Amino acid sequence: MYILGVETSCDETSVSVVKDGKEVLSNRVLSQIDIHKEYGGVVPEIASREHVKGITYVFDKAMKDANISYEDLDLIAVTQGPGLIGSLLIGVNAAKVISLNYNIPLVGVHHIAGHIYANYIDNGMQFPLLALVVSGGHTELILMKEHYHFEKLGETQDDAVGEAYDKVARILGLPYPGGPIVDKMANLGKDTLNFPRPMIDSKDFNFSFSGLKSKVINVHHNMIQRNEEINVPDFCASFQEAVTDVLVQKTIQAKEHYQVKQIIVAGGVAANSGLRRKMKEKIVDTEVYFPKMAYCTDNAAMIAVAGYFQYQKNKKADDLMLNGQSRLNLER
Repeated sequence: MYILGVETSCDETSVSVVKDGKEVLSNRVLSQIDIHKEYGGVVPEIASREHVKGITYVFDKAMKDANISYEDLDLIAVTQGPGLIGSLLIGVNAAKVISLNYNIPLVGVHHIAGHIYANYIDNGMQFPLLALVVSGGHTELILMKEHYHFEKLGETQDDAVGEAYDKVARILGLPYPGGPIVDKMANLGKDTLNFPRPMIDSKDFNFSFSGLKSKVINVHHNMIQRNEEINVPDFCASFQEAVTDVLVQKTIQAKEHYQVKQIIVAGGVAANSGLRRKMKEKIVDTEVYFPKMAYCTDNAAMIAVAGYFQYQKNKKADDLMLNGQSRLNLER
């Protein structure tokens, strides 16, 4: 079964062809990072225009890499949401055109389901499993008892962890995107500032990072007011240690409560070296898996894999009324 994946939820234009939900035949990603660097973040209107400019090119390259024709495709999976509505509409409408033109079934896929299923490409899945979803817009713990069954155990009450990374980077004068730079600098510093670990001892599985972000801002401001030297690597290391302590401890609590067989980490922050190291160090009685770096950030291969399992479970395609949705419930 050949699945065409399409992903345009934010600022990456990506198209992929995956065979049988596992074998990635092509995975083209056209990034807009250099364009948005000038603004210190993604500008939705610019992102939409760049998707329009690049999507035909990416389709052509992905199909050529896979060495198949559109007539060979059995399913099209496209990110339906959540995401930037203008960006989503480009991918959804492109997928609908191909679906209509070649009479190929079409399914709309939840973006976070895609991030979770990025792990399946190289690692497979054993149920029940626990997914820690960490990205610029999401911080969640998801329980899966079988394929395409999602139960949200907890989520951030304010800032997502990736969002907090980017804000801390901006405070410290680091370039966009901030998350990878903070991670790199953290490896050069030490946890000297002892920032708080928000909600680490709470009985639920929710997160909160706005207070930690505010603490970083206040400490930084006070040091400037006192004309003290700012040690950027130590700031990054102190922040990252606080964040990863919370993420790992909450994951351990959920793992023990639900007796899962496997833990997977999903989303852009799954590429964070500090989180990868600490998860492996602290969790030794349960297998912990991370996607390959290429599948951590937004890409169409993960959407194709998720779409494959969605279609296998529901045996139902969407009609051409499918539309992009900026907000979308994973559990539904």
